[in-house]
Amino acid sequence: MIQSTEQSILDTHYMARAIELARNGLYTTHPNPRVGCVIVRDGQIVGEGWHVRTGELHAEVHALRAAGELARGATAYVTLEPCSHHGHTPPCAEGLISAGVARVVAAMQDPNPEVAGRGLKRLADAGIEVRSGVLEADARALNPGFLKRMEHGLPFVRVKMAMSLDGRTAMANGESQWITGPEARSAVQRLRAQASVVLTGADTVLADGARLTVRGPELGLSPELTALALSRPPLRVLIDGRLRVPLDAPFFKAGPALVATCVPPAEQYRTGPECLVIHGANGQVDLRKLLQALAARGVNEVLVEAGPRLAGAFAEQGLVDEYQIFVAAKFLGSTARPLLELPLTHMSEAPLLKITDMRAVGDDWRVTAIPVPSASV
Repeated sequence: MIQSTEQSILDTHYMARAIELARNGLYTTHPNPRVGCVIVRDGQIVGEGWHVRTGELHAEVHALRAAGELARGATAYVTLEPCSHHGHTPPCAEGLISAGVARVVAAMQDPNPEVAGRGLKRLADAGIEVRSGVLEADARALNPGFLKRMEHGLPFVRVKMAMSLDGRTAMANGESQWITGPEARSAVQRLRAQASVVLTGADTVLADGARLTVRGPELGLSPELTALALSRPPLRVLIDGRLRVPLDAPFFKAGPALVATCVPPAEQYRTGPECLVIHGANGQVDLRKLLQALAARGVNEVLVEAGPRLAGAFAEQGLVDEYQIFVAAKFLGSTARPLLELPLTHMSEAPLLKITDMRAVGDDWRVTAIPVPSASV
């Protein structure tokens, strides 16, 4: 069906609102995607909703309940194709059909093999007018981890680093607190909160006494969003090939954790965190296999907060989807530690990055960059 220009403009307008609603789930929905829904009748929004967390009502159900009888004959705008299968909740496609919705506009198809176009087909078969692809790029940006896990069997890997203007991350003696200011550290807290997993290495935990927890007062969010973020903290994952970190380390005392190691079960901690044996070359944990194992557990987004050796290994193996680099207006000097351990000899070997965003964060700069070409899958 050919869309009028006026209808296309309206579709874009209402889908933008649905995407805005979906962002409310930034910290809570995984392993599910972030989804928003708006129901419009006679040019008025009569119902809105967004998915809060897995096992709870989907966005479409919240919006239909808000609309009530006004949903009959209305248009539903949803940021992801309505599900057509029974999971923790009944299929949303059937709910839209039962409510008598006349038209459904989806930003994109769901890559989940259990849906993958079947939701839109079910709606069309029921006589509902269907349109897909409205603000699709914006909708995809909501769920980079869910999409990568569904399409490639890997989570989206975001590496966070903080450095001085001369590209240093710590003094020669390991002192690193604090390179950046409080606003940048608050932004890092939000990155942690939206991740499914916060991942680090033994070097960082031993050198810094790192806990890598989400600290509510530092999030800089509204009380409502802070409560939501704290209700679903990320899983903390430690890569420790030889189990060097003792059980009384602050990292373990801070809460549940998963340890990726090469140590066989018989030689692991007698009590304590779950250990995942993932052998790689030279007695190192295989990073790609670890990411595959995390994806199999429903992990969408991984935030790597590690030292130059582990961060460099992720970069060297082409496993990074995005870099979040915080740059402080100070010099640490030539003896300070580098950003990455990435042994390169020639300029032609230098990895290319595309800067997609750069903005001031307090007195520091926040640079978002992606590899060119993108991460290997």
